[in-house]
Amino acid sequence: MKLAVIIAAGGKSTRYAQEGIPGCSKLDEELGGRPVLQRTVELFCKRDDVDLIVVAGPAEGYDDFVLRHGDKLGLMGVRVCEGGKTHRWETVRNALAEIDGSFTHIAVHDAARPCTPIELIDRMFEAAQKHDAVVPGIDVYDTLKRASADAQVDEDIDPLDAILGDAGKNNVTVRAITGSVDRAGLVAVQTPQVFEAALLRRSYEQDDLSSTDDAGLIERLGEAVVVVEGDPRNIKITRGIDLKVAKAVLGTTGNSHRAAHKRF
Repeated sequence: MKLAVIIAAGGKSTRYAQEGIPGCSKLDEELGGRPVLQRTVELFCKRDDVDLIVVAGPAEGYDDFVLRHGDKLGLMGVRVCEGGKTHRWETVRNALAEIDGSFTHIAVHDAARPCTPIELIDRMFEAAQKHDAVVPGIDVYDTLKRASADAQVDEDIDPLDAILGDAGKNNVTVRAITGSVDRAGLVAVQTPQVFEAALLRRSYEQDDLSSTDDAGLIERLGEAVVVVEGDPRNIKITRGIDLKVAKAVLGTTGNSHRAAHKRF
């Protein structure tokens, strides 16, 4: 098996930025003295079973991305390319163009998953030797409800508001529950997802590439996808609290107000 790994780093960190978190992208945030992106790449760069790593960065601000990360990634033997402008599939498709036909398997991993346990990666690569499309997943234990898209704010009307404005007001946003979801058989899917290279390339030849993950494109072809036991530690950093959880998972301490790439 000759394996290439695509690190999808083309996202805009929109939800992360909405929380008013200072600094750049979540991938630039410090995680044990190194940027989140570098932590993620390190999961694969020292493995003997990985022959190539391609990091696909954001199309918007790509030159700045290369200035921040290009030198360090180059020293790690990583190839960097420009990702998509709008969709994740554009990012993966651009990265696929950097991988030649000698590779038999391609793994795709979220750049914002720096806590992936080594034993999970081992399981994925072992399963990929027997199955053409493999994803990690964890069983869903929480009760699942479907909520309406429309949200409203519960506001307590207080005569003092006219004088004090919104000071001290505690508004709660609510949405109506429209039904329950049967969780039997449901799994929360993670990355890395590993595919036989020709199959992944064929899935990207389809006219409709809209998807939330690459396995979805394989499923659209009617091909089988198998799930391997994931790991709850394999969190994806999406909001500020996720970064705190990632630090706890990795046992890192300290907190700098400067993005990690600016402190070296």
